[in-house]
Amino acid sequence: MGRAFECRRRAKESRWATMSKVFPKLAKSITLAAKNGGPEPESNAPLRVAINNAKAQNLSRENIEAAIKRAAGKDAADIIEVSYEGKGPHGSLFFIECATDNSNRSVTNLKTIFNKNNGQLVNSGSLDFMFSRKTVIEFPVPEGVNLEELELELIDAGLEEMPVEDGIVSVLGEYSAFASLCHAVEKSGLAATKASLKRLPTQPIELTEEQMQDVERILDRIEDDDDVQAVFTNIA
Repeated sequence: MGRAFECRRRAKESRWATMSKVFPKLAKSITLAAKNGGPEPESNAPLRVAINNAKAQNLSRENIEAAIKRAAGKDAADIIEVSYEGKGPHGSLFFIECATDNSNRSVTNLKTIFNKNNGQLVNSGSLDFMFSRKTVIEFPVPEGVNLEELELELIDAGLEEMPVEDGIVSVLGEYSAFASLCHAVEKSGLAATKASLKRLPTQPIELTEEQMQDVERILDRIEDDDDVQAVFTNIA
């Protein structure tokens, strides 16, 4: 995504950190990671990442522990991960990842959002080829660390590229290298501020500021839905 878009996204993420609405999403990601890989962070890399992401957003230790315990309960058993795809205004495309205990509610809510904002949901798989699923790990440029040497070390763990922008190092690799790259970054003594599986556009598009306002309007409504965990677009 473009720098202006990313700046707005980072500003919004900063605001989210003070909002109670983001905390249930963070807790749900922890619960799902513990449900899928066990409750011990030491042996469950996705859980470690989910916990670190939650801590970065100031989720309390009590809430983190409660989310892990919830993985063994009936509520967690009912939660499924499901994705949806949609087309928005000005050629914008959306890949939406949800964690929900009621997929009918999720799809109904998203259909309403798209229909009211000049868009539509499309059949599952229709837009999958428009996105490439990648591991993305971010951390501030570390002091006293040779980035070229670090890059060579991470290649063995699945690194594809390691761009640096605005003081942030981004470690990019195939989605299947998520655990190995997270472990390699930790082994290097670096603390990731964010680590996740993202869907990056294969054919990103450029939009005007006016067009971006229409896209951000639909993005805001999608992201505000309680079942939505992540949204990816084809905006450059």
